[in-house]
Amino acid sequence: MGVCRTIAELDTTIADCRACPRLVLWREQVAHDKRAAFRDETYWGRPVPGYGPEDAKLLVVGLAPAAHGGNRTGRMFTGDRSGDVLYAAMYEVGLATQPTATRVGDGLRLLGARVTAPVHCAPPDNKPTPDERDRCRHWLVTELGLLAPTLRSVVSLGGWGWQVLLPALAESGWAVPKPRPKFGHGAHFELAPTAFGRAPLHLFGSYHVSQRNTFTGLLTPAMLEDVLAEAARAAGLPGRR
Repeated sequence: MGVCRTIAELDTTIADCRACPRLVLWREQVAHDKRAAFRDETYWGRPVPGYGPEDAKLLVVGLAPAAHGGNRTGRMFTGDRSGDVLYAAMYEVGLATQPTATRVGDGLRLLGARVTAPVHCAPPDNKPTPDERDRCRHWLVTELGLLAPTLRSVVSLGGWGWQVLLPALAESGWAVPKPRPKFGHGAHFELAPTAFGRAPLHLFGSYHVSQRNTFTGLLTPAMLEDVLAEAARAAGLPGRR
């Protein structure tokens, strides 16, 4: 596997990955069987790359694509209820051109922001194994490195993503304090650069936009918008709030 020199090259290379046999089997099985509501659609059924501009100042990090969301549409957080919540909030704070994300080619553009995940294949029961998590982490490290010239803020959606993100940040050129920063909704830490070409990086935590969290009210749209707006300000983005 060669070195990816651009975000576009990274996205193309990720989409061809077959490194985790269990995830390859699962994502392709889901794409074959489909959900009844989408039986007339052609599923993506491949690893889902990040989405957003190559000069993003803010990066939103989730967990993994949904089986009938990103694994179906081929775009991160697109076509499922988690994405409905995330992109509506990003629109409200000025990070997206529209509040909905239904399919590739629907007109959605992200403004100064990019979304990605530590695991790029849909996992069974939304639970990647530790080995799958670790095997996929080099993609996140590469993405962080390519975004480094402009990146100023990162938002982790959920504690699982937070735990994967911290070592990736350390490997990508930012100092992660010891003991490690603790995840929490609204958590905010500033990480100093340790490598050339890096600026100080603002790290934010938010509860994940899972249906369990949003249906129970653990995470409300206003709560998510507050974190995204603060992260946008820290990144120097204009935003709406």
